Amino acid sequence: MIHIDQKTHALQDGTTVIVLAPTGRLDITTAWQFRLKLQECISKLSRHVVVNLGQVNFIDSSGLTSLVAGMRDADKVKGSFRICNVHPEAKLVFEVTMMDSVFEIFDTEEEALEGVPRAS
Repeated sequence: MIHIDQKTHALQDGTTVIVLAPTGRLDITTAWQFRLKLQECISKLSRHVVVNLGQVNFIDSSGLTSLVAGMRDADKVKGSFRICNVHPEAKLVFEVTMMDSVFEIFDTEEEALEGVPRAS
């Protein structure tokens, strides 16, 4: 099981952004649960998602795959998918796999929320 904290942010213009903060390991045993959570949020709650990885100290290829899938889901509905606060140990995985150039990655949750595209 993976614990996923979920918050809803309403921006000043009424745009809703979902912030998901998983805790622990995002690996082959937990990635599918996280993937389902992303799908559910994007399809039912908001097309704008921020994933806070501050509490994820380990991520493997299946964890990265779940993030890529979430980004694709958000893209399909013209939303946004941002990652913030990447744990130092997980950051290495993003750099080695060059995924740090694929995702929009921010240092803090506030920064990630600031740049979310406004409702049009």
